[in-house]
Amino acid sequence: MQIIDAQIHLWEGDNAPPHHWRAPYTIENALRDMDEAGIDRAVNCPAIWDPGANDYAVEAARQHPDRFATLGWFPLDETADESLVDHWLDKPGMLGLRFVLMATDPGELDWLWEAANQRELPVGLMVWPQHLPLIGDIAARYPQMRLLMDHLAASPFEKLPEAAAHLDALLALADQPNIAVKATAVPSMATDEYPYASTHDLLRRVFDAFGAERMFWGTDITRMRCTWRECVTMFTEELPWLKGKDLELFMGRGLANWIGWR
Repeated sequence: MQIIDAQIHLWEGDNAPPHHWRAPYTIENALRDMDEAGIDRAVNCPAIWDPGANDYAVEAARQHPDRFATLGWFPLDETADESLVDHWLDKPGMLGLRFVLMATDPGELDWLWEAANQRELPVGLMVWPQHLPLIGDIAARYPQMRLLMDHLAASPFEKLPEAAAHLDALLALADQPNIAVKATAVPSMATDEYPYASTHDLLRRVFDAFGAERMFWGTDITRMRCTWRECVTMFTEELPWLKGKDLELFMGRGLANWIGWR
């Protein structure tokens, strides 16, 4: 079974936010840790706090195309337009885009959604929970792009049950076939220790809604307080309902299909 982490961050600088406590996190660090944990590949979402992270992502994918691929980003300011999409996609290892929209209204980015739709791109998103219904509307209007919701759309700073207060809005997105979710950073919302049983019911409800072809394992490893291997075995050994073909899809094959990483 090939194991692919749906979201990590690689960067060289020392200016990471405090909740990303493994800093910096270099190519060499990641390869060492991936080998120790049995991780075959990882999708690098370049760190938004490091202006050099996109270039570093290109270098990671160029050096290790069998280990790293990238969902890149660019500033969504007044200078951003469709030409930037093709500019980024021309870079080695760049399979799609990923944006943190905590300070941007998704409803004001029709040019971006149209560009992604025309190119049938995967686009990762981190949004406020109140924007989830809007994301559903956008996905319906642009059905050829493929969205990936970070961290089950949960805040990185909340524990259960607050971290799942938006769950009904998230589950409603399952009606849109071009929306998938990343089960990334799940241990961070747990109220107990490994195997984080406090999260298991939440995971089952999301899995029942989205299925193995639209729910993907990952870590956001640089802010996890557990090991990468524990992030794996939490899903491969501690969830009896996740097995067989569903487990293979969940742990990597489904993500590879979604983002076109052959």
